[in-house]
Amino acid sequence: MEEQAQWYVVHTYSGYENKVAKDLETMVENRRLQNLIQDVKVPIEMVPEIKDGKERMVEHKLFPGYVLVKMIMTDESWYIVRNTRGCTGFVGPASKPVPLSQEEVDKLGVESTGTVTVDYQVGDNVEITAGPLQGFIGLVEQLDLTAQKVKVSMFGRETPAELELNQVKPL
Repeated sequence: MEEQAQWYVVHTYSGYENKVAKDLETMVENRRLQNLIQDVKVPIEMVPEIKDGKERMVEHKLFPGYVLVKMIMTDESWYIVRNTRGCTGFVGPASKPVPLSQEEVDKLGVESTGTVTVDYQVGDNVEITAGPLQGFIGLVEQLDLTAQKVKVSMFGRETPAELELNQVKPL
Protein backbone atom coordinates (compact mmCIF):
# COMPACT_ATOMS: atom_id res chain seq x y z
CA MET A 1 0.00 0.00 0.00
CA GLU A 2 1.38 3.41 -1.05
CA GLU A 3 1.47 5.69 1.99
CA GLN A 4 0.13 9.20 1.56
CA ALA A 5 2.39 12.14 2.37
CA GLN A 6 1.02 14.44 5.07
CA TRP A 7 1.94 17.89 6.39
CA TYR A 8 3.84 18.01 9.67
CA VAL A 9 4.86 21.04 11.70
CA VAL A 10 8.54 21.22 12.65
CA HIS A 11 9.72 23.48 15.46
CA THR A 12 12.92 25.48 14.80
CA TYR A 13 15.05 28.00 16.58
CA SER A 14 13.57 31.44 16.04
CA GLY A 15 15.06 33.06 12.96
CA TYR A 16 16.27 29.73 11.56
CA GLU A 17 13.08 28.90 9.62
CA ASN A 18 14.47 29.67 6.14
CA LYS A 19 17.81 28.01 6.91
CA VAL A 20 16.12 24.83 8.16
CA ALA A 21 13.85 24.77 5.07
CA LYS A 22 16.82 25.30 2.72
CA ASP A 23 19.00 22.71 4.48
CA LEU A 24 16.16 20.18 4.39
CA GLU A 25 15.59 20.77 0.66
CA THR A 26 19.33 20.36 0.01
CA MET A 27 19.46 17.12 2.00
CA VAL A 28 16.41 15.73 0.19
CA GLU A 29 18.05 16.62 -3.15
CA ASN A 30 21.45 15.14 -2.23
CA ARG A 31 20.02 11.90 -0.84
CA ARG A 32 17.31 11.64 -3.53
CA LEU A 33 14.48 11.43 -0.98
CA GLN A 34 11.88 13.41 -2.95
CA ASN A 35 9.49 10.44 -2.57
CA LEU A 36 9.65 10.71 1.25
CA ILE A 37 9.98 14.46 1.86
CA GLN A 38 7.93 16.13 -0.86
CA ASP A 39 7.63 19.78 0.14
CA VAL A 40 9.00 22.24 2.70
CA LYS A 41 7.35 25.60 3.35
CA VAL A 42 7.86 28.62 5.58
CA PRO A 43 4.45 30.35 5.40
CA ILE A 44 4.87 34.09 4.86
CA GLU A 45 2.69 37.09 4.10
CA MET A 46 3.67 40.36 2.48
CA VAL A 47 2.98 43.29 4.79
CA PRO A 48 3.41 47.00 4.00
CA GLU A 49 6.02 48.65 6.20
CA ILE A 50 6.90 52.33 6.33
CA LYS A 51 10.58 53.08 6.89
CA ASP A 52 12.25 56.45 6.34
CA GLY A 53 8.94 57.79 5.01
CA LYS A 54 8.78 55.13 2.26
CA GLU A 55 6.29 52.33 2.17
CA ARG A 56 7.56 48.97 1.00
CA MET A 57 6.33 45.38 1.14
CA VAL A 58 8.14 43.20 3.66
CA GLU A 59 7.96 39.43 4.23
CA HIS A 60 6.54 38.45 7.62
CA LYS A 61 6.60 34.85 8.79
CA LEU A 62 3.09 33.70 9.68
CA PHE A 63 4.43 31.20 12.23
CA PRO A 64 7.84 32.29 13.56
CA GLY A 65 9.78 29.28 14.79
CA TYR A 66 7.94 26.76 12.60
CA VAL A 67 8.43 25.10 9.21
CA LEU A 68 5.82 22.96 7.44
CA VAL A 69 7.02 19.71 5.88
CA LYS A 70 4.99 17.45 3.58
CA MET A 71 6.39 13.98 4.04
CA ILE A 72 5.75 10.28 4.41
CA MET A 73 6.68 9.50 8.02
CA THR A 74 9.31 6.77 8.16
CA ASP A 75 12.25 6.24 10.51
CA GLU A 76 14.55 7.65 7.79
CA SER A 77 12.48 10.77 7.01
CA TRP A 78 11.93 11.44 10.74
CA TYR A 79 15.66 11.13 11.38
CA ILE A 80 16.60 13.49 8.54
CA VAL A 81 14.15 16.22 9.61
CA ARG A 82 14.90 15.79 13.31
CA ASN A 83 18.67 16.04 12.77
CA THR A 84 18.60 19.11 10.53
CA ARG A 85 20.60 21.91 12.16
CA GLY A 86 18.31 24.47 13.77
CA CYS A 87 15.40 22.01 14.07
CA THR A 88 14.27 21.28 17.62
CA GLY A 89 11.66 18.64 16.82
CA PHE A 90 8.21 17.88 15.50
CA VAL A 91 5.02 19.32 16.96
CA GLY A 92 3.16 16.54 18.74
CA PRO A 93 3.76 14.22 21.68
CA ALA A 94 7.47 13.34 22.03
CA SER A 95 7.06 9.79 20.75
CA LYS A 96 4.98 10.50 17.65
CA PRO A 97 4.68 13.59 15.43
CA VAL A 98 1.06 14.45 14.62
CA PRO A 99 0.19 15.38 11.00
CA LEU A 100 -2.04 18.35 10.25
CA SER A 101 -5.64 17.48 9.43
CA GLN A 102 -6.92 18.32 5.93
CA GLU A 103 -9.02 21.06 7.54
CA GLU A 104 -5.90 22.61 9.10
CA VAL A 105 -4.00 22.36 5.79
CA ASP A 106 -6.88 24.11 3.99
CA LYS A 107 -7.08 26.81 6.67
CA LEU A 108 -3.32 27.46 6.49
CA GLY A 109 -3.47 27.59 2.70
CA VAL A 110 -0.17 25.75 2.28
CA GLU A 111 -1.35 23.78 -0.73
CA SER A 112 -3.15 26.59 -2.52
CA THR A 113 -1.74 29.85 -3.74
CA GLY A 114 -4.92 31.60 -2.64
CA THR A 115 -6.42 34.49 -4.52
CA VAL A 116 -4.19 37.48 -4.83
CA THR A 117 -5.76 40.89 -5.16
CA VAL A 118 -4.04 43.86 -6.74
CA ASP A 119 -5.19 47.46 -6.85
CA TYR A 120 -4.50 47.92 -10.57
CA GLN A 121 -5.84 46.35 -13.75
CA VAL A 122 -5.09 45.95 -17.45
CA GLY A 123 -4.83 49.40 -19.03
CA ASP A 124 -3.63 51.13 -15.85
CA ASN A 125 -0.33 52.97 -15.59
CA VAL A 126 1.97 51.57 -12.89
CA GLU A 127 5.35 52.41 -11.44
CA ILE A 128 7.93 49.65 -11.27
CA THR A 129 9.17 49.50 -7.67
CA ALA A 130 11.86 46.81 -7.84
CA GLY A 131 14.33 45.20 -10.20
CA PRO A 132 16.43 46.69 -13.01
CA LEU A 133 13.50 48.75 -14.34
CA GLN A 134 12.78 50.36 -10.94
CA GLY A 135 11.43 53.89 -11.23
CA PHE A 136 10.05 53.47 -14.76
CA ILE A 137 6.37 53.95 -15.56
CA GLY A 138 4.57 51.39 -17.69
CA LEU A 139 1.17 50.27 -18.92
CA VAL A 140 -0.32 47.00 -17.63
CA GLU A 141 -0.82 44.75 -20.67
CA GLN A 142 -1.70 41.50 -18.93
CA LEU A 143 -2.32 40.20 -15.39
CA ASP A 144 -1.85 36.57 -14.35
CA LEU A 145 -2.91 36.29 -10.70
CA THR A 146 -2.33 32.52 -10.47
CA ALA A 147 1.29 32.82 -11.63
CA GLN A 148 1.56 36.16 -9.75
CA LYS A 149 2.95 37.91 -12.83
CA VAL A 150 2.14 41.17 -14.59
CA LYS A 151 3.21 42.20 -18.10
CA VAL A 152 4.04 45.88 -18.41
CA SER A 153 4.91 47.70 -21.64
CA MET A 154 7.16 50.73 -21.53
CA PHE A 155 8.47 53.31 -23.96
CA GLY A 156 5.77 52.27 -26.45
CA ARG A 157 7.69 49.05 -27.16
CA GLU A 158 6.07 45.93 -28.54
CA THR A 159 7.71 43.58 -26.03
CA PRO A 160 6.33 43.95 -22.50
CA ALA A 161 8.43 43.24 -19.42
CA GLU A 162 7.18 40.38 -17.23
CA LEU A 163 7.35 41.24 -13.53
CA GLU A 164 6.20 39.84 -10.19
CA LEU A 165 2.96 41.40 -8.87
CA ASN A 166 4.81 42.97 -5.95
CA GLN A 167 7.29 44.73 -8.27
CA VAL A 168 4.75 47.30 -9.45
CA LYS A 169 2.37 49.75 -7.80
CA PRO A 170 -0.46 51.82 -9.24
CA LEU A 171 0.07 55.50 -9.98
